[in-house]
Amino acid sequence: MVEKLLQSGIHWEKKEFRRNEFLKISGSIDTHIYFIENGSVRIFMMDENEERIIRFGYTGNIIVSLDSFLSGKPSDLYIQAIKKTMVRMASKKDFYAFIQSNEEHMKFWMNVLEDLVLQQLEREKDLLINAPGERFERVLKRSPKLFQEVPNKYIANYLRMSPETLSRLKKS
Repeated sequence: MVEKLLQSGIHWEKKEFRRNEFLKISGSIDTHIYFIENGSVRIFMMDENEERIIRFGYTGNIIVSLDSFLSGKPSDLYIQAIKKTMVRMASKKDFYAFIQSNEEHMKFWMNVLEDLVLQQLEREKDLLINAPGERFERVLKRSPKLFQEVPNKYIANYLRMSPETLSRLKKS
């Protein structure tokens, strides 16, 4: 279905982001939806000068600062390229015109939203689990590709553990 989305009448602007470059910064309104053609990004917020990674996106993923995209209000979230990343960006206006154009497109969007909600619930469960090993196992089972796409220091932050703990868990 993602292919269909890219082949649709939506105007997708191609844009390359260098490593560490921001697609979105805190306090801004996200008026775009992104398809990652190549590369990887992290979505995070700041908590008392500490980064808290809440999600990753890599090749083949659709990503968006969902809170801002849906509400039209500023968000605390940052979206930053982890490495050189090629994305296709579509405006919210174009994207909504497409999904509202027929029932099949609307069903697709509902599936995307349902999937995001389920992912978020899994993420919340991960954060409630105290044992680092169990958090690691859950994420490994859910997203094995993550460990090929994203540097360990970011995965450790996402899992709320030290890079040393992550390294030990990966070895065992």
